[in-house]
Amino acid sequence: MVAETYLRTSQLIHPLFIQEGNKIKKEISSMPDFFRLSPDLVLKDIEDCLQLGIRNFILFPQIEDKLKDKSASLSYKKNNLYLKMIQAIKKNFPEVTVITDVAMDPYSSDGHDGLVQNGKILNDETLPILGKMALAQAEAGADILGPSDMMDGRVAYIRGILDKNNFTDVAIMSYTAKYASSFYCPFRDALGSAPKAGDKKTYQMDPRNTKEALLEAELDFSEGADYLMVKPALCYLDIIQSLKQNFPIPIVAYNVSGEYAMIKAAARQGWLDETKSMVESLLSIKRAGADIIITYFAKDFAKLKLN
Repeated sequence: MVAETYLRTSQLIHPLFIQEGNKIKKEISSMPDFFRLSPDLVLKDIEDCLQLGIRNFILFPQIEDKLKDKSASLSYKKNNLYLKMIQAIKKNFPEVTVITDVAMDPYSSDGHDGLVQNGKILNDETLPILGKMALAQAEAGADILGPSDMMDGRVAYIRGILDKNNFTDVAIMSYTAKYASSFYCPFRDALGSAPKAGDKKTYQMDPRNTKEALLEAELDFSEGADYLMVKPALCYLDIIQSLKQNFPIPIVAYNVSGEYAMIKAAARQGWLDETKSMVESLLSIKRAGADIIITYFAKDFAKLKLN
């Protein structure tokens, strides 16, 4: 009767890891009970999610190394796995929300989110690649694009490309305050997308910084972002709250793979109650101010039928 915070299944986004093949369901070793799926089983998973009340999905592809190059050219080729998956989902389930990932790293032979030359990330030279990728995803039927690259100016660049090609109704969910975090490791295992050299600290945010998050948010908001994201979530609850207090658009929090893996691993050792720990952690993200949460716990939470 006096509870102040409520979390609904409708506010969750379920991630999907996609790989080539048929009838393939491969557990990710560092993410217990979470799987890479072939396209046929992705569709089955979505069907199961709809029965639980989950209608929002974000897609991530695992790409074979032999198909990667320095300019991530596969990312915007019409017949690639990712674009075909978007088309198949919207054909079979037109009512769901499909959210994409706009970044070079799954397709890059360097494993970085930007174009690499002589060991440096070239920000401005990366933008046309991201623009081509974003346009291809919009043409495939994506509802929301998620630029996760952290290049400066990419929201304005992508918004311009979309509007010029009459995709004014395709939204942008910007990875605004994406920190250079140690909690991404299981995700990179899932996609095989770790950097081949160096790290991502020159373009992702320093975990020591708060004011920088507000600056990044102001830039993305002014460039036309429809949603602002904080990633990771649990170590950055103060950043979620700060963005919620300062911006009039929805705030998204990404409850990342390492945060998921910690609870799963501890629960398997009998050190934590998995269900209670999951609910408490998700409620803390919502209480901090997140309107929407991307989480690998989406199905587990929905099965509890708390709302």
